[in-house]
Amino acid sequence: MGDHDLRLHVGGCTRRELREALAEGGVRCNAYAETLLDHGCFDGHSAQSIVVIQRTVGELGLRSGGSLSQILAAAQNQGLLLCPPDTGPYLRLAMTDQEQAPDSVLSAGRAPTGAVHVASAPLREDDDEYPKGFYLRLVDGVSWLRGFRCADEYRHPSESTFAFCRPNAATVVDESGVRSS
Repeated sequence: MGDHDLRLHVGGCTRRELREALAEGGVRCNAYAETLLDHGCFDGHSAQSIVVIQRTVGELGLRSGGSLSQILAAAQNQGLLLCPPDTGPYLRLAMTDQEQAPDSVLSAGRAPTGAVHVASAPLREDDDEYPKGFYLRLVDGVSWLRGFRCADEYRHPSESTFAFCRPNAATVVDESGVRSS
């Protein structure tokens, strides 16, 4: 595994258990993250083990930035996979070494500095009012799990960081601890 790889167990918790773990971990959520946490994708699936890797938009070959669909396509061309849609909260709880954001601006209508966007398929494809996914940020010592919205015309800058799954790293772990691919 590379220097930005993180093995992570995703799933297996109810929405309530996940919200409790986030609260116990001192994680703050914005309204968009709360909307995403209300989605049924958080209910009733077995835990799976994934390996998360971070790449900037520029490292994906989009030197002048790109739209969300361009970023996801560029990652796929490099053999990276989308994260399961419920990865954000689990990654927030596991990623304890995130660097402090260089500014304290929480919402400015642009890509937030120091954020890690979790690359996953939007839960509602053609609805730009519904949050597209999660991002993680450390602001003034506070861990944030935030949801974001954007139309596909929006261009993320080349320095924006996204988290993807490494292929062939996902395994399902059932309640007895048995693994299967």
